[in-house]
Amino acid sequence: MGNSYAGQLKSARFEEALHNSIEASLRSSSGDPQPIFTQLYLEPEPCQDGKPKANTTGSDSINGHSSNDLEEAEEDDDSDSSSPPLPYLQTPAPEGCCTLDGFCQAGKDIRLVSIATESIEVPAGFELVGAKSPSVPEHILVCAVDRRFLPDENGKNALLGFSGNCVGCGEKGFRYFTEFSNHINLKLSTQPKKQKHLKYYLVKNSQGALCKGPLICWKVPTALRVNGPTNGIGVEVHPPLLSPSQVSLGPQGQGYRSADLGDSPGTFLPFHLWLFFSWFTLFPASVRCSVSSAMNSGPPKKRHRSWHPSSLVPVPPTCNPLSRPSGSVLAVSSPQPPVSAVIQPQPVTAGETVIIPDNLLNSSGVRPVILIGHGTLPYFYGNVGDIVVSPLLVSCYKSSQLTEKTLETLGLHRSQMLSVETTILLTLQYLGRLGPEQIPLREELEQIMLKAILCCPGSPAITPSQLPWLARLEASVSGGTVQVVVTHGSLGEGISESLRSLREGPRHQRSLPTYVMVICASKMSGNEFCVLVLGKYQARALAEGMLTTNEFLKEISYELITGKVSVLASHFKTTSLGDNLDKQLVRYQRRRKGQVTLPYQGDVPEHFHCQEAASMLPLTDKIFQIFPAQLSVARSLLSQVCSIADSGSQNLDLGRFSKVDFLVLVPPSHILVHQTAQRIRQSGVLVDLGNEDVSTASQKSEKYVVRLDSDVHARMEAFMKKVKQNPYTLFVLIHDNAHVDLTSALSGSVCHGELQGLADRVVNCQEVLEALNLLVLQVSCFPYTLQTRQSRISISNEIHWPSAETAPPAGCLVYFGLRDYSSSLQWGVASPILRCDEAFEKMVLTLLERHSHLHSMVVRSFLLIQQYTEAMMALTSSPSLRDHITPETLAMVEDLINTPSKEGSQGCGHMLLVRVPSLQLAMLARERLEDVRDKLGLQLCFAVLLGSPASELSLSRNFVSRLKAWRGCENEDWVPHTYEDLEGLPCIVILTGKDPLGETFPRSLKYSDLRLIDSSYLTRTALEQEVGLACTYVSVDAVRDPKLGMACRESDAEKAATSMNDGEELERPHSNGSAATRTSGSLVENGVSSSDIADSFQKPSTSSSHPGDPVTSDIGTLTQVFKQECDSLGSQLSSNPCKKPSQSTQSGQPPSSPRVSPRTVILSRAAYNLLAGESASQLSSVSLLPHADVSWSSPLRPVFTHDLQGAEQSAHYRQWTVARQHHADYEASPVPHPRRLLLSGPPQVGKTGAYLQLLRLLHRMLIRLLEVDVYDEEEEHEEDGEHLSLFFGKDVEIRKMPFDPTPRDPKFRKASPVYSPRIPRFFKESQTPTKRLTKSIRLSRFAAHNAFHHCEQCHAYCEAGPAAQLSECTFHAFTFSSSMLGEEVQLQFFIPKAKEKHFVFSQEGSHLECLRLPLVSTKVCFALSPIFTPTTGRQEHGLLNLFHATEGTSHLHILVIKQFEMPHYRKYWPNHILLVLPAMFNNAGVGAARFMIKELSYHNLELERNRLEEQGVKRQDVWPFIVMMDDSCVQWNAHQSADGSPSSTNVSLKSVLQHMENTPKILLYAMCGISKWSSSLASKTPSRPFSRCHLHDFVMLNVDLTQNVQYDLNRYDCEEVDINLRINSSGLLLCRFNNFSLMKKHIPVGGNKDFVVKPKLMEIENPATFIPSQYVCAPDSEQTLLDAPAQFLLERFLLSCSHRLFPKAVRNRNNPVLSIDSYLNLSPEISVCYINSRPHSTNLNHQGLVFSGLLLYLCDSFVVSGLLKKFRFLKGATLCVICQDRSSLRQTIVRLELEDEWQFRLRDEFQTANCSEDRPLYFLTGRHV
Repeated sequence: MGNSYAGQLKSARFEEALHNSIEASLRSSSGDPQPIFTQLYLEPEPCQDGKPKANTTGSDSINGHSSNDLEEAEEDDDSDSSSPPLPYLQTPAPEGCCTLDGFCQAGKDIRLVSIATESIEVPAGFELVGAKSPSVPEHILVCAVDRRFLPDENGKNALLGFSGNCVGCGEKGFRYFTEFSNHINLKLSTQPKKQKHLKYYLVKNSQGALCKGPLICWKVPTALRVNGPTNGIGVEVHPPLLSPSQVSLGPQGQGYRSADLGDSPGTFLPFHLWLFFSWFTLFPASVRCSVSSAMNSGPPKKRHRSWHPSSLVPVPPTCNPLSRPSGSVLAVSSPQPPVSAVIQPQPVTAGETVIIPDNLLNSSGVRPVILIGHGTLPYFYGNVGDIVVSPLLVSCYKSSQLTEKTLETLGLHRSQMLSVETTILLTLQYLGRLGPEQIPLREELEQIMLKAILCCPGSPAITPSQLPWLARLEASVSGGTVQVVVTHGSLGEGISESLRSLREGPRHQRSLPTYVMVICASKMSGNEFCVLVLGKYQARALAEGMLTTNEFLKEISYELITGKVSVLASHFKTTSLGDNLDKQLVRYQRRRKGQVTLPYQGDVPEHFHCQEAASMLPLTDKIFQIFPAQLSVARSLLSQVCSIADSGSQNLDLGRFSKVDFLVLVPPSHILVHQTAQRIRQSGVLVDLGNEDVSTASQKSEKYVVRLDSDVHARMEAFMKKVKQNPYTLFVLIHDNAHVDLTSALSGSVCHGELQGLADRVVNCQEVLEALNLLVLQVSCFPYTLQTRQSRISISNEIHWPSAETAPPAGCLVYFGLRDYSSSLQWGVASPILRCDEAFEKMVLTLLERHSHLHSMVVRSFLLIQQYTEAMMALTSSPSLRDHITPETLAMVEDLINTPSKEGSQGCGHMLLVRVPSLQLAMLARERLEDVRDKLGLQLCFAVLLGSPASELSLSRNFVSRLKAWRGCENEDWVPHTYEDLEGLPCIVILTGKDPLGETFPRSLKYSDLRLIDSSYLTRTALEQEVGLACTYVSVDAVRDPKLGMACRESDAEKAATSMNDGEELERPHSNGSAATRTSGSLVENGVSSSDIADSFQKPSTSSSHPGDPVTSDIGTLTQVFKQECDSLGSQLSSNPCKKPSQSTQSGQPPSSPRVSPRTVILSRAAYNLLAGESASQLSSVSLLPHADVSWSSPLRPVFTHDLQGAEQSAHYRQWTVARQHHADYEASPVPHPRRLLLSGPPQVGKTGAYLQLLRLLHRMLIRLLEVDVYDEEEEHEEDGEHLSLFFGKDVEIRKMPFDPTPRDPKFRKASPVYSPRIPRFFKESQTPTKRLTKSIRLSRFAAHNAFHHCEQCHAYCEAGPAAQLSECTFHAFTFSSSMLGEEVQLQFFIPKAKEKHFVFSQEGSHLECLRLPLVSTKVCFALSPIFTPTTGRQEHGLLNLFHATEGTSHLHILVIKQFEMPHYRKYWPNHILLVLPAMFNNAGVGAARFMIKELSYHNLELERNRLEEQGVKRQDVWPFIVMMDDSCVQWNAHQSADGSPSSTNVSLKSVLQHMENTPKILLYAMCGISKWSSSLASKTPSRPFSRCHLHDFVMLNVDLTQNVQYDLNRYDCEEVDINLRINSSGLLLCRFNNFSLMKKHIPVGGNKDFVVKPKLMEIENPATFIPSQYVCAPDSEQTLLDAPAQFLLERFLLSCSHRLFPKAVRNRNNPVLSIDSYLNLSPEISVCYINSRPHSTNLNHQGLVFSGLLLYLCDSFVVSGLLKKFRFLKGATLCVICQDRSSLRQTIVRLELEDEWQFRLRDEFQTANCSEDRPLYFLTGRHV
């Protein structure tokens, strides 16, 4: 507790008297006080000359003071002694910080006058207080301080120390007032003290503004005056104020607080003085005399640094206070209840006070560690700095606190929980089982507890009397390492006894137990226990393990700065042989006379002058490649991005992006920045994304990498500005090595010279979270700290690297990772690659015993430096030192020095990596090793580099010249920037920094020396990331034949010299260098696109598509396409194994592929035991706490095994770990962020290449989203067509042009050709392809879009507004009579409110009267014609968004849909007008939709004419055209000739329509259309501006002229050819505008799809597929009837089986089939001659034409027998008559007198295979006679 006298008491007699007196005086308490354990101490206030300082305020100050008086009194009493204060040297502010008075270092105003009215967030438990600065006395500075460190209203109970936050910049977690005063710029000239500078509480006034409140009562008027020496003890005592009734350790609920000295205001004294006075009154004067001198002996004790911050043990009930005695000082009265409401101080029983002996550490050589068990620990006084209290195992004993949910998850019952007695015995058993160099591990004991619960649920109860002897029995088998101490009073008795035995006798004469189990078998409180760790190794390891990495690095810095290491340093000034080390080196240096060793001239080292240079072996540049595993991971990431977009939650709208940009955040390492920038440069991704051109990409790559240091804020601000300014660019923020520094921004501070919390401020800031065009990809080798219960990343958004078993090999190489290192211990080779240097560990243990006051890493570091120093000397100047160096060290240094000189190595050597986390120790090691190397003349043999994250690589000129010569580098300014640049250079790299940050090391790295990584690294991440430095890709045979591999490694130095790391990106080994890639020249082999051939690779000119293909332009199915693309790429990659090309002329290496062997890792014993855990039946590193920033959520949890990987491992950690309070995810939203992904993979596996490939795939996918596959088919041309040069609108000229009756569009290639005199006389073999050809084209700004498209412009056009607006879509019925149908038809309109302006309603507003039509004379900037789009099954994929196609202008667009699809279309197109067909058309084909559109349009035209005629408008002035457009029309083009060369430009639908509508005499045309686009059409000028031919897909129809020509409402196919022939034969004009073309998108879903033809009755379990010949049957037959429309069955039958009906017509162009009034598709092999039966129709001159057949389809009354007799038929020609029913079939035969010329048979009558209720069609065939 830090009382300055308790540890200094010299008299054992005094101690005994003191304890006895306290016990006697307090025994009368009837309560059962149980003091609590706490980490907090109160700082002593030393006395001057053995006397307490007198308060000089005078006796009148007892009653009251003014605030000024009190402030003066406080300032007078602040100094620790009466000596003049030393000037305080304030630490200079960091560079760039604000130093203005009244502002914090972050530049935020913290003056009360400035922020009084601002809302300030005050965390729970904090108070706003005002600080006074001497530089601005007129201002009060606002601070937030933890109220536990402030006094109460009586000036008491303030904890020592400080905890505060800055209200200006929000920085939290200031633990020292000195640090805080610097931050708020107090600029003090004296030592900062909170009592002196924190003056006022701040309160809110009635207006809610902050104002100055009452003074902080640091001291209260005194009631104890010290006048001078009296009674020989120097203290004047006022007995009534110092009675024991007022003495306590403070209110128990608050931990250690100040005690009260009376009801009246008493002196606010340090705790040890109150305690002293309370004891003082209990002793006679003879005893008191020796106390006053002891009060101030020795320095003030600091509070103990390692006590756990939270209350780990239960708080005992408050004791009853003792009333004040009325008589003698020593009298003690019976307890009475307190009078006032103020909590009175409580007495403490003497048995629960433990005084720590002075000089415990020095006398015993061990700093005991007390492991908290069950029960309450005593108070500790005296020399508390020499003990450590650890909560390491306390969670193991908390199984009783588990929630029911946790127990249920584990399958346990609360009745199964272990008793305290059982846990004591299990703990004893565990401790006794530990080896002499093992330490207790919480996870190991927790597993033991869980196994005990599962194995022995009904264990017999152990009685209190049985426990002591059972415990001693358990301890007896430990061989003396565990001892049991049983007490019956308190734990304090046992602890005191153990500490006393520890101090007894000289250190070397006693054998201490390693562990002492203290058991208190109390009848009152039950069994309690704790464990004292007295083993020197174990106690040190546990104490050091309690420190965080930052804390132990601070500790090491402190030891180095204060000179505590001087004894150790002096020890190492001599060699192991006792000689002076420096003198030995100087002596050898003089003997050399300036000569140095040149390592690469033959086998025998020769000596040359140090300035001589040599030409060396050039190395080839590395080729960046993407390997199958990286491609697979990139594809998985892309798939997950698509899943986010497909989720329907609107979190990511890929349809709006046209570009990809990115930024990579890396930990604060200069080398890592260069390394990542180099990867970006080599990959060519900047060029592929279009962000940079080829010339600038290499210079600008570092612009895309940001280091998380003080400069990150400016860079991120610029990046986020870019994100906001480019809403159509998808940005990817890649947080590489995301596990490094996940401290929250609120608790982050400058720790050990490093900024903390920056990653949280950047990645989790509100701007990043809210940006809809920003993806965050966090990449980590050790993602465990990102996988807690509070994780911001959804588990579905995690992508895990495929395991070694499933990942394809990278050429000849396989990944060798952490698990492989552990399993390599089973290889049974003489020299394992994972080793523990036993000799080194023994030396360390010896040194640690001598230097118990130093951190073990300091001792290890000095020994390591000495080992390397002596190894260099042993190999050069002092061979006698060999026996004093560990074999591991000697072998590494010997390999380092000798390998470059071996034959064939040509100067190449190995890298030796030495990990030294402390920067100061690393600098010391580098300086020392460099100095020794130079004095031994080895400065040309190898380099010594300091690998610090904070600095660039520094290499001497001669080594840089050597590297340049190897590289063939001609750049004079080139220097190595990354570790990979040191390839082949013999060197020692001393890697420093708190954590390895992900840097890749060259293939020449052979040894990784991790002997400094010891028991301070007891979390999975901390340990594994150190070993991860050695992970790499190795040759396959090095793993599959390990013994052979190791033999090669040890015997063949040449191969070992080329043992090279493949690095992060899996570059091939040297023999597969640039020559291999150049010879192959294959883009696929390299796996990445290069800028010069990117187009040929990324944009194939043509591709095939068919209905089964995926939709490449829609997000929902894009992943499939990319999977196929990547699969083909991956198969090509994997089929290209490691080749062995001929020797490159540039490479001076042998042609054989070098063997890449695993690196050798040398570990400390603690790390080795954990990594060899499973093989050594110990706890494995995977079972450790995953990261220091997280904690286990439960002491009992399922056992973690090596088998848990990837998603299973993540699920385990997400269930059983929680983020600590300082973790960035601690206060994360409970809902994971939707646009955040996690890529996890082992270290150095190639993650950078994978995420760079993701960017490329993402870019490619967005391009594909902006691209569509359009049909690219050239139409068949007329062979002898006329070429006329015409002008627009000359209808006379157009009428002269012959009509081409044959449908020439490629979509009609399977349709029957229509006969004309110009048709080729001989049938040509059809070259119909199996798939229609398509081409991928980039969408223009005038394209039509589907439902996946979203952008700011058309947001209101196609997307629904608030839910309330959906109901504003009005429903209207529209009824008209159809002469064709012979009945009334009722259509339904769904009209959004905004579109009602296009309609006319009745005066009541409810009845829809008609659709408004413009006038012919209307001059507007938009199209006049209403647009109708029949659509089915394409509510998502149909191109129904015409906003951009119409340039955003007003237009009338009506979707014509089937009734059953109405809800789907309403959902996706809430702002569109929907025309719903009657239910009778639900199964109809597209002909019905077109028929209804035309019928409705004509009826509406008549209604509008009538309406406008009443307004004086002529009937012919109403606009008669409508546009009928398919739902797959995507883009329009204009073709023209400029300077004789053809040109094609994208134009809008609006401009096409306006051009057609403004054509002169357009009203004379019945139908207009445009060409179909093809790539050949785009490359040539149209031969003629107009054509009379078939129009389809996009037509402008004159409903007035065509009122008597109808679509066939029954048709499923070729309905457009049918009506084109009808219109033309009716004498009406069709005109195609050839200067425009239409692009049609290939949409494989929906549309006019085939029905699934199935049986009507589904009793058949597995119905066979039906062929078209089964679609018809004989009437009344028993054939299986089908569930499909009759017309559909007929059309499909005729297409497939017409050769049976018209055998004479097959491939006979000269004798076509005569078809009256209709066109039916009889297959492309049968030609059809179309004849219109209407009078005055224009028909083909059929004179001389002989027909091979006659087709009569639903013929009407215009077809008469006289007409048929005009035609001639071949002998044997066939007839087919099709009618609605059997009766009409017979009537038609009779009416047309067919039996006169045609012969019929009864068996030639057929029907479609429908049942009667489905109204089958009937047809009869006959033969001409």
